Amino acid sequence: MRNYKLLLAFVLVFALVLPAFAQDTATEVVPEATATMGQDMMTACAVPTSLPATVNVGAIFALSGAASVYGLSQQAAVKLAVQQINDSHYLGDSTTLAVQFEDSAGDAKQAINAMTKLTGDSSIVAVLGPTLSSEANAAYPVAQDAGVPVLAVSNTQTGLRKALGDFYHRASLPESAVIPGTIKQATQLLGLKNAALLYGNDDDFTISGYDVFKQALADNNVNVVGEETFAKGDTDFNAQLTSLISKNPDALVVSALAAEAIQIINQARQQGYKGPIIGGNGFNSAAVLKQAGANAEGLIVGGAWNPADPNQNQLSKDFIAAFQTANGGTTPDQFAAQAYSGTWILATAIRCGNSVDHTALNTAIGKVANFETPLGSFSFDADGEPMHNPIAQIVKGGKFVPLAVAMQSMATPEATAAATASS
Repeated sequence: MRNYKLLLAFVLVFALVLPAFAQDTATEVVPEATATMGQDMMTACAVPTSLPATVNVGAIFALSGAASVYGLSQQAAVKLAVQQINDSHYLGDSTTLAVQFEDSAGDAKQAINAMTKLTGDSSIVAVLGPTLSSEANAAYPVAQDAGVPVLAVSNTQTGLRKALGDFYHRASLPESAVIPGTIKQATQLLGLKNAALLYGNDDDFTISGYDVFKQALADNNVNVVGEETFAKGDTDFNAQLTSLISKNPDALVVSALAAEAIQIINQARQQGYKGPIIGGNGFNSAAVLKQAGANAEGLIVGGAWNPADPNQNQLSKDFIAAFQTANGGTTPDQFAAQAYSGTWILATAIRCGNSVDHTALNTAIGKVANFETPLGSFSFDADGEPMHNPIAQIVKGGKFVPLAVAMQSMATPEATAAATASS
């Protein structure tokens, strides 16, 4: 636990530095994302000649309900990407990309209805989404039966491509590609020996996250001292937390969606738990941090992208600036970055495939490789799964900060002295 006290001391020190760091980063970005996004493909792929005047795609996001903390960000990012694609004439001078949004509300049945509506429209060439893995499991068979390609931009349940079929691709890294690295870094940083697991046992995503967390803990020789479960929609987690905290774990590891994640963080702190909380992708939302407030400090979460990543490419910086300009200064989250990148990936498949035929487009999506995005260089592997580098993060000053930055900073004499003095 001493390591975590050092970490918390560092969090307080770093929180004072972070606003200036973020401000400096913001001043360096260039708001002209259209000048660079897709530039390589403008040269590599000839201007398409067989596209209709309007290419219509559907998008199924959780625009209401608890999962809207993800979906609204996705919608804003898609709108930005579409505007840039059209402004740059990426699909040719005579072709416009248009998106029809449908609200899944985080509900499997509503996602099925939305997918049925979109795939039943012969003008829809492909579908982005849906937001949640549970929605994808329910709604995707509709698209597979209709032969309409789907590009998911936030589904992270492990094994979805094999489970759902060949018309399904995703631009979002599965938990199996993110969690292991996060647990490894957290174990190195905090010296974890024991952990307690809490997860939702009625949701595809949270169950998948639990499976990956448990294996990653075992791989890093971290003993699981207790496990508890909950159901989606639960609001009182005190009984489970009391049981787990009584076992004195070095870390509380949680697989949950945002609504439950917020309450778990707050109730754990209210019970006096001061140790680290390590969360899955469901914690990756500014809304979680805002509603958990100071209780979220020190939260460790893996992710696909971070706006404060010192190693981010210029496209990422451009995207941040353009998103802020289009959305009243709001900084995009990981879900926005994935949706934005996914829209460009889909547009690239349309451009380079020079076709809106469902089968031809599905093949073209799978061929996208070495495509530069804000996420980094993006490709699909042989199984149709996304490939790019993940990132581990820690919450400092109410923001997600790359864990590698924290580890490097803690190694400096100044940070070590400050942490030691506060422990």
